Amino acid sequence: MGNCIKLLAIVAFLPAIAPSAGAQIPAAIAAPEKTKVLEVHAEGAQIYECKPGSDGKLTWQFREPIAALILDGKTIGRHYLGPSWELSDGSTVSGKVTARAPAATPKDIPWLKLDASSHRGSGQLSDTTTIQRIKTKGGAMEGACTTAGALLSVPYSSEYVFLR
Repeated sequence: MGNCIKLLAIVAFLPAIAPSAGAQIPAAIAAPEKTKVLEVHAEGAQIYECKPGSDGKLTWQFREPIAALILDGKTIGRHYLGPSWELSDGSTVSGKVTARAPAATPKDIPWLKLDASSHRGSGQLSDTTTIQRIKTKGGAMEGACTTAGALLSVPYSSEYVFLR
């Protein structure tokens, strides 16, 4: 009987320590009225350039992302300057940032909500109206830049959720 009680206590405690299956979307980037079209994993880099800031001092400034879009272990597209997402089915969507939410740590780039600003092709992304960047890991710039024009690639991963 004692082992049963211990087992019940452990099982009752598991939900408190087990990671959630889905990410809790912050209110700032939520889109509850939208329907998910596609969710993909991204692996890539955030590219920064060393440039003079408004005060004339050199500072790292975001230049562009570059990432593979992965679904079920297969690369199905790419993410690049725009920001744009392109799938192997020929569909492309570009977006404009409309909201941000902090990531888990300062080393992680923020979570984003973007509104679709343009489309090309007819595929899964052709009727996307909103894109969310969630579950980010890495990608945030650290350290000083000392050479104007220098580029720095900071690895990152995230999930992109395409909604309509």
